[in-house]
Amino acid sequence: MPPTHLTPAKPDAVVPAEAVAPLMRGISVLRRLTEAGGTSSLSGLEKATGLARSTVDRIAATLARMGYVRLDGRDAVLAPRLMELGNAYLAALRLPGLLGARADALADELDESVSLAVGDQDGIRFIHQATRRRAMSLSFRIGDLLPAERTAPGPLFATEWAPEDWARWRERRAADPEDRGFPAVPPREHPTGDEEFETWTRESGVRGWALDDQLIEPGLVALAMPVRDHERGRIACVVSVVSHTSRHTAASLRDTLLPRLRATVHGMEQELRSAAVPVSPSDRVEPSVAPSGLAAWTGGSKQELGREFIESLARGLTVLTAFGEGRAELTLTEVAQATGLARATARRALITLEHLGYVAAHGRTFTLTPRVLGLGFPPLSRTSLPQIAAPHLAELAGRLHDSASLAVLTGDEIQYTARVATSRIMSVNITLGTRLPAYATSLGRVMLADLAPGERHRHLPEGPELRALTPHTVTDPAALTATLGRVREAGYALVDGELEEGLRSIAVPVRDRGGRVVAAVNVAMHSSRRSVEQCVAEVLPELRIASGRIEADLHVAGRFTRVA
Repeated sequence: MPPTHLTPAKPDAVVPAEAVAPLMRGISVLRRLTEAGGTSSLSGLEKATGLARSTVDRIAATLARMGYVRLDGRDAVLAPRLMELGNAYLAALRLPGLLGARADALADELDESVSLAVGDQDGIRFIHQATRRRAMSLSFRIGDLLPAERTAPGPLFATEWAPEDWARWRERRAADPEDRGFPAVPPREHPTGDEEFETWTRESGVRGWALDDQLIEPGLVALAMPVRDHERGRIACVVSVVSHTSRHTAASLRDTLLPRLRATVHGMEQELRSAAVPVSPSDRVEPSVAPSGLAAWTGGSKQELGREFIESLARGLTVLTAFGEGRAELTLTEVAQATGLARATARRALITLEHLGYVAAHGRTFTLTPRVLGLGFPPLSRTSLPQIAAPHLAELAGRLHDSASLAVLTGDEIQYTARVATSRIMSVNITLGTRLPAYATSLGRVMLADLAPGERHRHLPEGPELRALTPHTVTDPAALTATLGRVREAGYALVDGELEEGLRSIAVPVRDRGGRVVAAVNVAMHSSRRSVEQCVAEVLPELRIASGRIEADLHVAGRFTRVA
């Protein structure tokens, strides 16, 4: 079997005596789930990892308890919360936050896909994507790993390789000539000699840019330039513009876009110079979770789940979250303090993570490596809001035995984007994609209530009065404005028979990381099911719990990616 680049940092390295075996096994399961696209049967994981089924079951139970996977029947599914591991690396790196807006602006200016990538041993890994949506669009994701010799950024990073880096690259090429260890790219049909890449690297170093003419697959062309960190004297990342031969040849891509790419790289390097201020210990951003909570949580989980919960796995993965913005380099003591772990426990976890290539040691300090992005980030980076909401809606509908839905505001209508219906003789008949007037629905009103008064008119039908859908529909604009004020203050909307006689629904908003309402969740039922008072007393608390869980996942998933 070809190497997957998810093996230890040094393939021939001996496993340290103090390595935490359960942590190694747990990471193996996460890697296989990532390679499988985010979903795999437990029996499939047993086969892929070579672990005993009982071990896979215990790992899955632990990861589910952490919120990193969701168990769906016999399948394990990666959950958005797992992205907090990749977020820790990206936050510590700072480059997406500093340079992402310039990459997005370049993509808008050129109407082409633009990527930021960092070197990861003898490969490159994407840390930011500004993709154009077309019939033929770029399918690479944040966290995807590509072989250096088949990408435009690759030869630029290779200009800084030491002899041992070249030796490792040659070993990998000999062991895996078709690149089957890189799931993000199609297998190489015609393996090339090492000399071609070495020549390309030398030429790219002289020119200061690199051109990829259909090396990944036919039709794909790319132009790349390094963004240098002049403070450290090294390449910080590489920005590349990717197009298709239906729009550009490799030569026209170079001739047309190189001047604008150079201008963007100059601006990015200026950005790095401005941000090159050392972070003092007093300025470091503290973790969002109190360290003392970890010991209590792992202890409580162990008590509840017994041997099905693997404490050493949970603690080891938590070490990765100790890093972040303002915490790029940490000592052992600082890791222990940030996580609340004993120094001995933190030390063994760091030794294990270093052996596997997720942490690098620099004297007394440790940093995360790009390999952390390989733990679930690629498949999860394309997660949409309906996908995030679906399991939480299912739980909500299961608890209340009523239909639960997610909708977004589109013009003067709401559109249902996720829904879990219940089986009843009389039930609410709504399908995905259904559009309804926003002003007459609970979902619409919680979203309208969040808008500034001057913005609301764009989401209401024109005319002196709104159309009455039933005798109970609020049609007077002034009365609706007053109703929306009450909704905004209360944080929920309850609509009783205004859309349809006998239909009662209650909704709460879903907010993004910035606090803006981006969607709403509701429960709808026949009015005979519950009174208005029962909806507020029984349904509203459950709705708020579900909305809070959706928001928590959305906030993690949306930190460095765009959630559709």
